[in-house]
Amino acid sequence: MELCKGRTVIITGAGGGLGRAYAIAFAKQGANVVVNDIRPEAAAAVVDEIITRGGKAIANSNDITTMGTAQLIVDATLEAFGDVHVLVNNAGILADRMFVSLTEDDWDKVMQVHLKGHFCLANILSRRWRDLAKAGHHIDARIINTTSGAGLQGSIGQSNYSAAKGGVASLTLVQAAELKRYGITSNALAPAARTHMTESAMPDVVKKPEDDSFDLWAPENVAPLVVWLGSEHSSHVTGQIFESQGGRISLGDGWRTGVTEDKGAMWEADQIGSAIDSLMKRAQPAQKVWGS
Repeated sequence: MELCKGRTVIITGAGGGLGRAYAIAFAKQGANVVVNDIRPEAAAAVVDEIITRGGKAIANSNDITTMGTAQLIVDATLEAFGDVHVLVNNAGILADRMFVSLTEDDWDKVMQVHLKGHFCLANILSRRWRDLAKAGHHIDARIINTTSGAGLQGSIGQSNYSAAKGGVASLTLVQAAELKRYGITSNALAPAARTHMTESAMPDVVKKPEDDSFDLWAPENVAPLVVWLGSEHSSHVTGQIFESQGGRISLGDGWRTGVTEDKGAMWEADQIGSAIDSLMKRAQPAQKVWGS
């Protein structure tokens, strides 16, 4: 059974790594795939691979970080396939430095690609899906965002990336709450896999095993979860944060109000210390920041 037969998916940053794995997996499950990547040759190579295997795909290299160019991606998709059902926001970059060494450009370019890049296509498509729903059409649409362990727990040397990916997780929660009424789900994935980004950041950790043992960091391991989230079978799942590596899938346990001290009246400043100490003794410790 092809899980995504007849569905059309736009995947950003799909010229390599995880995006390429997603594109090939979606095509194998019957989807029409738009391979978006700012590297035209990389996008074209993935499309050739899909078509050679009997799938349907087009390449696109428009910029995801402006509304005008993002609209061109949607227009090309509609011209080729007539509709859009799934958006996988996968594209990303790194500009790693310790916080005190970050430049304004380091901050801005990471926010531009990760946060604004997640906004533009999702906003354009959500408005399209909303208008179709209001006109009486059945909508079964998916937004699949990409967060990171760095965004969920923090990561030494990646304050810009961590902040952006934390923002993506929060964005996902709000999208899910606002868009459910229109037949749109929004979920986020924190994948751990071998990509250009992770190979540049931690090459010794993510390298392929030299023997025939299970390749824990292969991007193909993550793809089945993304394909299922993009299928019609996932309509009941929204507002969730998943972590995936190798054969492991974890459901994120998000921010929630924890242990509480309630005086029932205004606190005096010299009373706060003992109240905070009491809270911290009773609270479940957070996961450690990566690299600490």
